[in-house]
Amino acid sequence: MGKTITIRLDEEMQRRLEELVRLSGRTRSEIIRDALERQLAVETFDELRCRLAPLAEARGWLTDEDVFEHIS
Repeated sequence: MGKTITIRLDEEMQRRLEELVRLSGRTRSEIIRDALERQLAVETFDELRCRLAPLAEARGWLTDEDVFEHIS
């Protein structure tokens, strides 16, 4: 069992969450865990991209297209 965390939502976000619960049949916890997991993945990707950008630039890879062209 995981740890319980309390969060505060404004009325609009609470309304939207409850609507999603109703439409999806999932629980609030499932929806919030999924949203947090996605955000953590985005943050991790962004952090890695920032760390790798100088190495890529040193190889002349300035855009995503440069990288894709090199690996394909």
